[in-house]
Amino acid sequence: MTTPYAAPQAAPAAPGPHGGVDHRPSGPVEQSTHLGHAIASEWTKIRSVRSTIWTLAVMFALVVGIGLLTAFALESGPYAELPVLGGGLFGMMLGQLAIITLGVLTVTSEYSTGMIRTTMTVCPKRTRVLTAKAVVFFALTFVMTLAATSLTALIHSAMLEGKPLSPYHDLNVGADPSQAVETATATSQQWLQATVGVSLFVALLGLLSLAVGTLLRSTPGGVTTMLGLVLLPFLISLFLMTESTRDLGDALREYSMLNGLSTLYHMPFEFTEDTSQINGWPLLGLLAAVTAAALVAAYARISTRDV
Repeated sequence: MTTPYAAPQAAPAAPGPHGGVDHRPSGPVEQSTHLGHAIASEWTKIRSVRSTIWTLAVMFALVVGIGLLTAFALESGPYAELPVLGGGLFGMMLGQLAIITLGVLTVTSEYSTGMIRTTMTVCPKRTRVLTAKAVVFFALTFVMTLAATSLTALIHSAMLEGKPLSPYHDLNVGADPSQAVETATATSQQWLQATVGVSLFVALLGLLSLAVGTLLRSTPGGVTTMLGLVLLPFLISLFLMTESTRDLGDALREYSMLNGLSTLYHMPFEFTEDTSQINGWPLLGLLAAVTAAALVAAYARISTRDV
């Protein structure tokens, strides 16, 4: 005699919170991700990499250290030979190179180590990954550069403001408030351009480096390309001094990255008698447009090419 087979009965459904049957799935629920998660991930990566800390520290030390040395050198003279905040240019010309390198490394280091495959597996939306990298990098470099430029500007203002102007300057007396009283002072516009303007310029330059690194996926290639973009137009313009090439040389010098930076410090490479006409915002806008175009190309490349 055989025992009849009894089909196993399903476990009774768990009671719901109000006495009914709970129909919610018992397994793990997949949680949707958004840009905030990608930004948090990129922030964790960029702050945990030792090269990021060292690069930003080098930038800060160059800007503030060279700015302090320049302030001591300018203070020793009897007259104010430069705009009060203009001495910060010399440290920033070197400090921007550190930001350029960091911008390229933010992307290319993941390609060289293969970490990019893990990143794309965790976040398959590639445009979201690039957006998160761009947001985190731009915010970090802007804040650090703003801190460096503000400290340098405070040092220069404390040491140089109030010094008599050089009697040999051929600028338009009365065109600038600092000349009207015959002592060196920094206007609010000069403060804004030498701190916020310069910080935006350098952060955009780093963002352009990030886009170039995404396009080339090579650290040496990205850094070399960016150094060429920053230095070559001005250097080439120095050799275009003949009658037939002078206009081209003037254009290269006027729209070069170095002139954009120096104009924000109120020291453009092109001499002008009316210092009230010096304005670095248009060249900053030009850099923003170039960076936006490079980012569009970077988005297109990262979306269509395999890692």
